[in-house]
Amino acid sequence: TPLGHRLWLYTNFHCNLACAYCCAESSPAAPAQLLPVTTARAVLAEFAALGGQEVYLTGGEPFLHAEIGEIVAAAAAVAPTTILSNAMVWQRGARRAALEAMDRDRVRLQISLDSAEPARHDAIRGAGAHARAVEGIRTALGLGFRVRIAATWYADEPGDEAAWTRLLDEWGIPADDRLIRPVARQGYAATSERAGEHVTVDALAPEPTVTASGVWWHPVAVTDPAMQVADRSTPLAAAFDVIRDTVAVQDAARTEGRRHVFRCA
Repeated sequence: TPLGHRLWLYTNFHCNLACAYCCAESSPAAPAQLLPVTTARAVLAEFAALGGQEVYLTGGEPFLHAEIGEIVAAAAAVAPTTILSNAMVWQRGARRAALEAMDRDRVRLQISLDSAEPARHDAIRGAGAHARAVEGIRTALGLGFRVRIAATWYADEPGDEAAWTRLLDEWGIPADDRLIRPVARQGYAATSERAGEHVTVDALAPEPTVTASGVWWHPVAVTDPAMQVADRSTPLAAAFDVIRDTVAVQDAARTEGRRHVFRCA
């Protein structure tokens, strides 16, 4: 993805789940770190002025942010927007109303579902999580949303792709809206004995990510101080310049045959 094309916003860090591999260390007990609506609007306005093309909202569970509807509306006004969710908390009340008010032409939902059957999904996310996620997926499809399904699998224990595919076929999820992703060795997964991909600034293509505490290199690395680009969310252009400069150094190193860049300043 070209730098400046895509922007990630962490709306919050608290979550109704505490998944074993969560790169953001989200849980019901995690500090919320809510992204203020005013900050989101300022960032999104600058992103639009810089020619931004797509927005991704993630967390934590974004639908736990009391003002998620306003943030989504601001994002969708700027660019097509994808919300990452576990689909478990939007069945009723204010969250359901916020979901129903979202623009179906501008908003896509990416929902986590690690397996076709409950056992594997619930082992990572908690008892009953699979059934509630399936209910949430069916709700979203029934409301006319474009739904993308994402599975996260450890390298040493890949999931049953055939069964997962059959279930998505039943729901009519097209191939372009199916994603199988590895566990990144960040957040909770950083101290696990399970296999996770080691990611660094030098190894990970940048996808600028805004949180309440600044701008980060990539959404899977927002708990890693080495991945923080700026300690404030704006100006976004300045953070993009830092990323471009870093990528230029990396490219020069590869051109010259150097495998490692040691930076003292």
